[in-house]
Amino acid sequence: MPYMIDGHNLIGQLSDISLDDPNDEALLVQKLIGFAARTGKQCVVIFDHGLPGGSSRMSTRAVQVVFASMRSTADRVMIERIRKIPDPTGWMIVSSDEEVRETARKRRMGVLTSTEFADLLTNPPRPKVDAGEAADVQLSDAEVDEWLSLFGDE
Repeated sequence: MPYMIDGHNLIGQLSDISLDDPNDEALLVQKLIGFAARTGKQCVVIFDHGLPGGSSRMSTRAVQVVFASMRSTADRVMIERIRKIPDPTGWMIVSSDEEVRETARKRRMGVLTSTEFADLLTNPPRPKVDAGEAADVQLSDAEVDEWLSLFGDE
């Protein structure tokens, strides 16, 4: 499921990036690249007021970066894109704007607030480990002795 994200809404919810940072967009894109690598999800992040608007050279295969033109906003761009997506049920929309979220809900898209997604970025769920796999670990006495010599036997 790809994510469509209002970039500046999300930055406003992160403790380690400020909207006052001159490179706040690039910092967020780096975070999203990590998220995409960790989850295997594609992201489209849309920012307000880029010159001249449209796709950015910051884009990667996993994270498409788009700037709204000076005559538009990220919210407007998101609403237009939400209305045009051919398979809307496969998308998750991330925005603090109620109109954006309502437009997505009407198309049966998943919706997260920027606060909810910020929490997902900063506190990713731990990978699930099958208890059966963990129980199969077998260490020889020599391996245990080696670990104890490296890390102590406390």
